[in-house]
Order: sequence, then C-alpha cells, then structure tokens
Amino acid sequence: MATDLTQQGFTTAAGTFSGTGDGAVVRVRGVVYARAERFRAPVPLTAADGAVQDPRPAVACPQLPDPAEAQLGRPYAGVEHDEACHRLAITVPAGAGPGDDLPVMVWVHGGSYVTGGGDLPVYDPALLVAEHRVVVVSVTYRLGLLGYLASADGRRHANLGLLDQLAALRWVRANIAAFGGDPAAVTVFGESAGGDAVAHLLAADGARGLFRRAVVQSAPLGLRRRRDRLRAAMDRAAGSLGADAPLERVLAAQRAAESAAGRFGLRGAMPFGTQYGHAPLPAEEEVEERWRAAARHVDVLVGTTAEETSFFADGVPLMGRPVLRRAGVAATTEAVFARPARRLARLLAAAGGTAAEYRVLWRPPGSRLGATHTVELPLLFEDPVAWRGALVLGAADAAEVHRAGVLVRAAWARFARTGDPGPTRDPSVLRLRTR
Repeated sequence: MATDLTQQGFTTAAGTFSGTGDGAVVRVRGVVYARAERFRAPVPLTAADGAVQDPRPAVACPQLPDPAEAQLGRPYAGVEHDEACHRLAITVPAGAGPGDDLPVMVWVHGGSYVTGGGDLPVYDPALLVAEHRVVVVSVTYRLGLLGYLASADGRRHANLGLLDQLAALRWVRANIAAFGGDPAAVTVFGESAGGDAVAHLLAADGARGLFRRAVVQSAPLGLRRRRDRLRAAMDRAAGSLGADAPLERVLAAQRAAESAAGRFGLRGAMPFGTQYGHAPLPAEEEVEERWRAAARHVDVLVGTTAEETSFFADGVPLMGRPVLRRAGVAATTEAVFARPARRLARLLAAAGGTAAEYRVLWRPPGSRLGATHTVELPLLFEDPVAWRGALVLGAADAAEVHRAGVLVRAAWARFARTGDPGPTRDPSVLRLRTR
C-alpha cells in the first residue's frame, strides 16, 4: 500500500470530518458519536456541537491489563485510555463519496466486555475495505464496571456499553451517506463479547431499522442465561460507588467483582456483559421471542471456530494433559459456542428469516492452539505488522495468512452486500451453510 498521505474532508449533517488517505483507503478517526456521564446512558451530540473529532490516534475505555494480550500480539500499541471513549473510526475506499451507496460494516470488538477498543491496530480493516469496496466503521464503547453492571442502589446502570453501540449505529444511519455508505445496507459484525453484543442488539429496544444484516462471531451464548445470582455477588463485591469516585477505585472495584464471579464456574469466565430486564433488553424469558420478531428484518450469519476454548485452556489445570485438553476443548467449545450458535440459526430460520452458518477450521502451521477463538481476526483484519508475534498464528507466514484471509474477507463482504456468504471455497479454512 502506498505511503503518501493526503487529506480529505467529508461533510455530514453533523459538520465536516477530516480523513487521511493512505493508498487504497481513507481513514477518518476519532469521530465522537455521543457523550456520557459516568454510569449513565449516552447522550447524542446535537447540531450545535458540530463535528467533534479527537486528534488522538486511538482511544479505548479504561481497563485492567488484558490476560490474552500475548495471543494477539501487540494489540494496544499506541492506544490511550479515557472514560470519554465514545469514538468511531471510519475507513472508506479511496475516492468514495456521497451517492456511492456502498455496503457499510460496523465492527463491535470483543474482549469479554472488559478489554479492547474499536480502533486497535489489530482491527485495521484497510484490506477488507480495499478488496471489496465496503465502508467499515469501528465502534469503541464502555467496558467492565463502567459499562455493564447495574447496582442495587441505583447508582450504576446496566447495559451502558450496549446503549453506546445503539448510539453509534444511530450516528451511522444519520451520517454515513457522506462517506459513500448506504444507510439502508448496514451490517453489524462482532466477535466474542462483540458477537454476544450483536446477538443482543437483535433483541434490543430501538434497534429496528439501524442495521439490515448481522454477523455473530464466536459469541459465548452458552453463558448468557441464569446469571442473577452471579450479578448480585458481583454487585456486593464492587460495593457502593458514586459517579465521582476516583477511576483507580472503580477499577479496583471491578477487580473485586471479577474475583467474586470466580465461584460461578463457566458463567464466571465472562462475568460482565448484557443484563436482562434492564434497558434496552427485555426479561430473559422474552429474548428468544425478540429474536423471532427480528428474523424477517435482519439477515444473520452466525458461527464459531472449531476449537474455540483452546484459547483459554492454559488457565485450566485439568487441561495440562493432551488427552484431557482435547476432550475438554471439544466439550466446552460445543457447550459454550457451537451448540448455541446452531440453535440461534435454527430459531431465526424457523421464524422466516435468512440464517447462514459458518465454521472456521483453519489451523495455522505450528500453532498449538489450532482453530482457536479469535483465529479469524487476523484473516478479516490482515496486517503483518500489527499481528506480528501473535500466538494464535503459530508459525504461519504472511502468504499462508493471506491465502486464508482472502476467503474469509470475501465471505463476510459478500454477506454484507447480498445476505448470502456464498459457497464454501476451501473446507480446510471455512465452511459455509445457509438454512
């Protein structure tokens, strides 16, 4: 890709935003889509605010150290942390502009609802944008105790990160045409906690009409139910926190809440997340009916990798022996990820929707993790520099990553454009099925 940088402006109803051209793409970073007080819902910007754009390269929600950082290489290089993290990064094909009506893909990052950011180097969508002429919008939202755990005393609200995502999607609907995107052809896609968030956006109040398609990647839907006792224990451990508490105290309370979740088995492996019965989500028993209602309005692609939980196995003592490790990975991948994904696809198809399924089987050479959780991310967001040293890639060289990545990017982009990811091209990398 060329290194000559050029500047380009995009004039929206909210004002003019500046982008930097880099060969085949233009990047518009630091777009502020909302503001929020701590522990409160986001508030959209008004016309009087104009175009608000953060000059910092990337901003993420404050968070504790990421235990999975080594698996992903150096994902946080150059990233700053700030509670005012409501930011979008928009990547468009060079020369794109109003009237092009390109498919829009809105990325919701993962990280167990406690780590990550939309504009991390490992999520650079430049190749996806350049190859398939789509617009990619990457969303940063609130995490952990700042974003997801309600309190019994009413000081903290639940699902703030999900409300942030809805606010971002409203911003996209109102403004993306100025960047060459089609507001009627928005696909929201996310992995891990991001996939879980996408699944719950399908059931959320106020989401109808904000996106036409959804990709649910490696969502731990097997952990979503019967979490009331877990939440109560976490709230007690976190204690009472005012909106003016020092950030260090908030993060210490988050660590205490995570520790309290440890006794709840697999559910405690992802303690933070969406909370039923709190806006914008219905009660737990009503979620599947919401999914059925969404089925005819949103095409869905849902799936997993073949060995999801090998990503987490090093922290489980019983998985130290190879035979136990293989059996444990197979059982937990099926229970937490694969079976719930198939069930969601069946439910949507039975309700009259279009539901496609995928399975990533690519095993990077030299990787002891195999077709693990996150292994599709360096294929979607291929960047040899950003992913250098990532354990999930084993000894795979750039050519091997590219060969597999071409297939995955093509399937995701075709789905975003048509609602059909297409036929399976290489079953050793990716299998596809439409119900």
